[in-house]
Amino acid sequence: MPNKSSNIDIDAIDEVIHGRLRLGIMAYLSAVNPASFPELLSKTGTSNGNLSTHLSKLESAGYVTQEKGFAGKKPQTLVHLTDVGREAWIDYLDAMRSLLPTQ
Repeated sequence: MPNKSSNIDIDAIDEVIHGRLRLGIMAYLSAVNPASFPELLSKTGTSNGNLSTHLSKLESAGYVTQEKGFAGKKPQTLVHLTDVGREAWIDYLDAMRSLLPTQ
């Protein structure tokens, strides 16, 4: 439980990242960058359309970019965490840590 004398800054929590699927995408990309679309599908357990929707929201915020190309003759999409995205991820983690009690 947070220290009662401290205020919780709920506005410091990035709503773009805070959604469950977007949180999972950001967490995965913070460790594995870039990741292929099928890889993200597998790791998140979601559908193509749902993943696309959430990637678009992250892309609109400037947190990820999608690189579309081919691996041989097969279409391939790679998702990259941007520098802005990495900074937003670190800020998000800091905001979450601020909710934890200090010893």
